[in-house]
Amino acid sequence: MSEELNKQTEGLTLAEDTVLTNKEEFTAKHPLNSKWTLWYTKPQVNKSENWHDLLKPVITFSSVEEFWGIYNSIPPANQLPLKSDYHLFKEGIKPEWEDEKNSKGGRWQYAFSNRREVQSVINDLWLRGLLSVIGETIEDDEDEVNGIVLNIRKQAIRIGIWTKDCDDAKLRTVGERLRKVLRLADDQKIDFMSHDDSNKKGSEPQILL
Repeated sequence: MSEELNKQTEGLTLAEDTVLTNKEEFTAKHPLNSKWTLWYTKPQVNKSENWHDLLKPVITFSSVEEFWGIYNSIPPANQLPLKSDYHLFKEGIKPEWEDEKNSKGGRWQYAFSNRREVQSVINDLWLRGLLSVIGETIEDDEDEVNGIVLNIRKQAIRIGIWTKDCDDAKLRTVGERLRKVLRLADDQKIDFMSHDDSNKKGSEPQILL
C-alpha cells in the first residue's frame, strides 16, 4: 500500500467538498430508522499505540443522502491499508466486545482468503453489506444487528455482522441473509461465534451455514 494512501487514511475524515458541507442546500428526504456511526481503525505505527489510540469515530448520519455523501468521500474498501478496519455501528455502540450492547453477543463472519481474487469485488460486497445493515434488510424483526465490520489483513479480508446476543433462533435469519449479501457459493461457509468464545483457544463456531 502506498505511503500516500497511508497518510490519507491515518487521519480519516470526510473530504471537504461533500453533500454534507452546505447545510442550506442539503435536505434529508429519506431518514433511516436508526442513526449510524462510521468508525475507522488505522494501522499501528508503533507498539506504544493501543486499540483505543487506533480506533476513531469518523461521522454519524441518519439519512440515505448522508450515507451516500459519506460513502463517496472516503477511501473504498480495496484501497485501505493492511491492518485497518471500517466499522459501521448504531449510534451509541462502540465497535468493541466490551461495550454493554455487544458483550452478550457475537459475530457472523466470512473470511475471503484469496485477497488477490476478492480485490475486484470487495467494494461491491462491502457496499451490499452496508446497505443491508442501514436498510435493515439483513434481518426481519429480530433487532439483533448492532453493526458491520470490514477487516483488511494479510491473510484475508473479513466481513462480519455483530449481534446483540447469541440466540440461535434470532441469528439464523441474519446469517442466511449475509450469505446472500456476500454472494457466497454453497461450499463457502460462514460461522457465528460469541465474543466470549472468540477469546478462547480451540472454540468451535456456535452456528455454521
